Amino acid sequence: MIPAARLQAVIEILEGLDDKPAEQPAEQVVNDYLRQRRYIGSKDRRAVTAMTYDVLRHRARIGWWLEHGEGTAASPRQQLLAYLALCSRENPEPLNQLFDGSRYAPAPLSEEEAAVAARLGDPALRDAAPPAWVANEVPQWLMPKLEAAFGEAAAAEAEALLQEAPIDLRVNTLLGTRETARAALAEEGIASEATPLSPVGLRVEGRRALRASQAYTAGLVELQDEGSQLAALLCDARPGMAVADVCAGGGGKTLALAAAMEGRGRLLAMDVEQARLDRSALRLKRAGAAFVERRAAKDLSADTSLHGAFDRVLVDAPCSGTGAWRRHPDARWRLTPDDLESYTILQREVLLKAAALVKPGGRLIYVTCSLLPEENRVQADAFLSEVPGFAVLPAEAVWQQVLSVPYPGGAPYLTLTPARHGTDGFFVALFERETAA
Repeated sequence: MIPAARLQAVIEILEGLDDKPAEQPAEQVVNDYLRQRRYIGSKDRRAVTAMTYDVLRHRARIGWWLEHGEGTAASPRQQLLAYLALCSRENPEPLNQLFDGSRYAPAPLSEEEAAVAARLGDPALRDAAPPAWVANEVPQWLMPKLEAAFGEAAAAEAEALLQEAPIDLRVNTLLGTRETARAALAEEGIASEATPLSPVGLRVEGRRALRASQAYTAGLVELQDEGSQLAALLCDARPGMAVADVCAGGGGKTLALAAAMEGRGRLLAMDVEQARLDRSALRLKRAGAAFVERRAAKDLSADTSLHGAFDRVLVDAPCSGTGAWRRHPDARWRLTPDDLESYTILQREVLLKAAALVKPGGRLIYVTCSLLPEENRVQADAFLSEVPGFAVLPAEAVWQQVLSVPYPGGAPYLTLTPARHGTDGFFVALFERETAA
């Protein structure tokens, strides 16, 4: 594709996003667009996807610049103009050469668009200092929450959330070791290196079609961020235990727990939606984790036979997903204050009900991929104050038992962040139930 054709593809994807429901993720829209145009080569697919995501990452600045320059309501074409003029790391051809209306290229600039482009070329506009939430590409209502969580480091965390996330794999130790997985990937021309914290992780170099690799289709590796791997390892699930993953979803952490248990014991994957559990069935089969039970349950407390039955209960809670913004750059703009309130209510409800499943001496593990205090420390502290019979188990103590690398810090809970640890943002709190007298 010529450069102008890539721009036209980005415009069409952005227009597609405008036509879709607000809750539909950009990843799905991008994938659908490219799937319908299989003639687009892999290099061009990567370029179009990267530029689309970059426009989405800079939505606050693009909107502020357009308004600051007295621009009208930003159309996808105007958003791309602002991106090319002010955000692009490349030095594109003059805009009138890219928007020339030739075959596959965007239509020529309208009079209004040409005026917008001229205003965007004003050096004073580039040098103007935007407010903190714009500079950090965070919704205005969320910036104070990040500042409350990280203080002076909030800007660095926000900047890290704007970067492209690495591709991490978890080695399925039911089928092989990290060394055998790395060798298998290398045979397919996929270079990888050991992740710095997770003993079962590999970080892939470059962007590769991993789902088509033999190592993936054979179940030897799974796509999973290093932070998610660490959260699963901190469950300290062991062979012969009874373990419940009560918000199992697509089964990512369920698979990690199955490997830690070496296929022995009872592992129950639960979710409110049967469809989510059905989607995990193929992954479980591919991974050699046939011993996993799957059960849809709208109410965790309904089946009293499960009460007090598990050594480990993992609550990988529904959350805002702020820690995964690197992977879903449009998600930050879809999150609303009402959404956050709904998540916190649901998290509290799930925690309270999941506690009943923990046997005396067992552990409840609360995990989110959020960086917001309301979903993390506030929830953990509230649980301890509301539910008798549980005590906090310092994350550092468990880390030292199950991992050989130094503890990355945080007490009594663990918070992993892109800026500090190179992982997605994760929060882990561990609670232990008192042993019956």
